[in-house]
Amino acid sequence: MQEAVLRLASETVDVVIKTHPFAEILYWGPHLRHFSPQDAETLSRPIANGRLDVDSPVTLMAELSHGLFGAPGIEGHRQGRDGSPQFRTVAVSQQGQTLTLTAEDDQAGLRLTSEIALDDSGVLAIRHGLTNLKSQPWQVDRLAVTLPLAERAREVMAFHGRWIREFQPHRLLLEHDSFVIENRRGRSSHEHFPALISGTPGFSEMHGDVWGVHLGWSGNHRLRAEAKTDGRRYLQAEALYLPGEMAVEEGETLWTPRLYASYSAQGLNGMSQQFHRYLRDNIIRFPENKPRPVHLNTWEGIYFNHDPEYIMRMADEAASLGVERFIIDDGWFKGRNDDHAALGDWYLDEQKYPNGLTPVINHVKSLGMEFGIWVEPEMINPNSDLYRAHPDWVLALPGYEQATGRHQWVLNLNIPAAFNYLLERMSWLLGEHAVDYVKWDMNRELVQPGHNGKAAADAQTRQFYRLLDTLGERFPHVEFESCSSGGGRIDYEVLTRCHRFWASDNNDALERNTIQRGMSYFFPPEVMGAHIGHHKCHATFRQHSIAFRGLTALFGHMGLELDPLAVDEQEREGYRHYAALHKQWREVIHHGTQWRVDMPDSTTLAQGIVSQDQRQGLFIVSQLAMPDYTLMMPLRMPGLTASAQYRITLLDHPNIRLTGEGGHTMRKLPAWMESPQTVSGEWLMQAGLALPVLDPETAILIGVERV
Repeated sequence: MQEAVLRLASETVDVVIKTHPFAEILYWGPHLRHFSPQDAETLSRPIANGRLDVDSPVTLMAELSHGLFGAPGIEGHRQGRDGSPQFRTVAVSQQGQTLTLTAEDDQAGLRLTSEIALDDSGVLAIRHGLTNLKSQPWQVDRLAVTLPLAERAREVMAFHGRWIREFQPHRLLLEHDSFVIENRRGRSSHEHFPALISGTPGFSEMHGDVWGVHLGWSGNHRLRAEAKTDGRRYLQAEALYLPGEMAVEEGETLWTPRLYASYSAQGLNGMSQQFHRYLRDNIIRFPENKPRPVHLNTWEGIYFNHDPEYIMRMADEAASLGVERFIIDDGWFKGRNDDHAALGDWYLDEQKYPNGLTPVINHVKSLGMEFGIWVEPEMINPNSDLYRAHPDWVLALPGYEQATGRHQWVLNLNIPAAFNYLLERMSWLLGEHAVDYVKWDMNRELVQPGHNGKAAADAQTRQFYRLLDTLGERFPHVEFESCSSGGGRIDYEVLTRCHRFWASDNNDALERNTIQRGMSYFFPPEVMGAHIGHHKCHATFRQHSIAFRGLTALFGHMGLELDPLAVDEQEREGYRHYAALHKQWREVIHHGTQWRVDMPDSTTLAQGIVSQDQRQGLFIVSQLAMPDYTLMMPLRMPGLTASAQYRITLLDHPNIRLTGEGGHTMRKLPAWMESPQTVSGEWLMQAGLALPVLDPETAILIGVERV
């Protein structure tokens, strides 16, 4: 078949692919306005001495059989045979900016189908399907998506973390060898968010060439950035299979998770904005004209102490604060008085709720609020009626003692009876009660996950998807939140089934600043659950002002996580103020363009969101620690219309006082804080706005509006 060079094009990004004799991406970068297929001839590589006498391409599957010598994209065998496949393209189909390539290896008896789509946003989505053409099963050890990188992409950025400290970025220069992320926790994890970013050294929020990828998968994964000894570079991403876990039978096809990829010539902001646009256009499901309601979740307010009369009083107070959705958390079902028992027994606790849930739900709705409830269906306590009746329903390998985590085990969703039990109980909950919202939790990692004596982490993840899919079809009006001890299950694939994420179990405003910033690289604010917590944070015991807590929660899907009856009126007035402020700016926050602003002082974080029509902008500057410099540097405000005039408004600030009035940070305020100013968007973007000197763990909120 004749060699062909095809292009997928968007407004900002192009991908050029050589299709024969095997598929290879030649170019992934800025949009080419004058491209011609023959241009690709300039990239025909020399063959160096001291190596193979043939060219060794980095193909879509990165097969070792071409002499790659790096990490391959496929590893496996058929009882020790057919272990080094080499695919040749047999069919090509292009419809618009979507390309489907079919390649086969007749000797190994394998077919590879590659689906590559470039969205208008500039985001590339790619996945592979591996089909077994022989009668014997083909054991899959690895099956990855491989994307080449430009030679200038020498710096790598990834995210580490842990419970109550998710999405922490770190960087390294990759001159040689590989950088690898591996996760075996059975969820996307707090520790290793499935993403990698590579770029020109020193890339920042506003500057540099950046290539970012995210694997849409809620289970075990592996991501790699590799620099070959010949200087070429590539990224790989894959579901990670445990030993013996994955085999493809004759005629079956195994699909990789989708890899989502973004290139930006304008630094990390450009990458994030493409990802945000892609999610809003293709994945996020939410009624178009419905604002996302302000939450109150009862967890840190009452924990397991459920009293319907008291809960209804909490709802009364919540409604008076401007709350629009009231969520009852853990503790509502039979025997659930602490975290030692009852997971799996999804029946209402009639001792706590002798009249059922309906009176509480009706009361909440009579106040004009929606009603939500917490569940953790995938888990089972040893001390539960379900375990006593079905001890064989635990996800485990036979012959071993299964460790508990938070006093619980995992329910094996691969057992049809266990799956159907959960489906029936969740259908009872959602079908017999007027539930609008479900907080779906998952508080334990998978250890020795087994079904019928074999590893079953991948299968467990797929059954979780099936359960959510079925419930979503049965109850399309119900919204789901993905929570997993906070941010342990956050990815694009689960987002196709849920409506928002609980970013972290940590409501500490100081920690939330870095957690939420890290999450913003791949997710827009409207899917990020961000709550105002107690004055004294339950996760860290730090104490913060209501202003710092309120402003930090403002830039997400806002809520409260507390008992509004147990605080003084000053606190309640703060909740009321920030709920109202969030509603005032909600349209901009949840539909605008997000910008993270480079600041010279690492103790200062700045970000803003500008409306799609560039008429309004909302910017926050958070001072996390004692600043390195005496004065804060000016805040530049990207994303505005250069020729337009903007009125600057101080929307919220700590109690800034001058020295003569008993203050301690300044003798004189910036001029714009003392008298209204209107300036051009160009000036605000290029020169910026002088900032007041802030104390550690405080923030200032600034609005701009076109006049």
